[in-house]
Amino acid sequence: MDSSPDLICAYTFDGHGSGRPLDWDGLRAYRADEGWLWVHLQRDAPGSRKWLERESGLDEILCDALLSSESRPRCESYGEGLLISLRGVNLNPGADPEDMVALVLWAEAGRVISVRRRRIMAVDSVRASIDAGRAPITAGDFLATLAEGLVERVGPVVDALEEQVADLEEDIIANRTDGIRLRLAELRRAAIALRRYIGPQREAMSRLLTQQADWISPTDRRWLREVADRITRYVEDLDAARERAQIVQEELAARVSEQINRNMYVLSIVAAVFLPLGLLTGYLGINVGGIPGTDWRWSFAIVGVGILVVAGLELWLFRKLKWI
Repeated sequence: MDSSPDLICAYTFDGHGSGRPLDWDGLRAYRADEGWLWVHLQRDAPGSRKWLERESGLDEILCDALLSSESRPRCESYGEGLLISLRGVNLNPGADPEDMVALVLWAEAGRVISVRRRRIMAVDSVRASIDAGRAPITAGDFLATLAEGLVERVGPVVDALEEQVADLEEDIIANRTDGIRLRLAELRRAAIALRRYIGPQREAMSRLLTQQADWISPTDRRWLREVADRITRYVEDLDAARERAQIVQEELAARVSEQINRNMYVLSIVAAVFLPLGLLTGYLGINVGGIPGTDWRWSFAIVGVGILVVAGLELWLFRKLKWI
């Protein structure tokens, strides 16, 4: 769990590329004529719920949606605003990238409220741009910038998965199968986890493009459409990686099955050769009177030669029948 304070950050923007940070007192004193507003809150902090329910002006349904722990990517229209839930790869130290982090936003013409549980690098990048004097001009510009930042960080993770699949394919071709099952299972798990959220995020972005929100400019829509296209490509890359991993798994299973069949074939041939010989030696080994050659010193050698002759005849017969 993140230990950040209730109010992670808040800014008011003049619409010309400059943003002014606000604390709780500044946020409560904010007026709409100062510019549009961005408020970024910590989901699990009690002060976030208190502000949302008492001071944000949002109804109970929207407050619960912003604070919900179940945040599957989506985009819903409520009056003049949009409730948007997005996911980004987890790039926090020691975390798995496929353990994706959630960001829920309420966006309207003059205000954006975002809520997160864990740190999101794309949000940190937006804050750094604001502090450097390159703030988003409008709320629509902010959405496009943030969406691009989230998607931009997905690309290297998907590329890494594709490289891992390529390495597995090379290993299976070179017959280097040590530990390949564990690597394959981990790769498929990561691809499935990423696909689980990136797929719905593509639908959320497509739905965002269809919303008739006047505060999203045509330029912002073109930017968002480019982001949606990149998400679509990443989804297709993940599907391709999963299919290639499935082919590698099938090839590995086929090789294991082939090795087992080869071993069983050799064992079957050995058993077929020695079965009649074992019957013969067992018959001759019974401890009863009347066994021929018991008093003749060459009898054992003759029996041994006879066994070799029988074994040779069996091998010749197996080859003629193309069993070996």
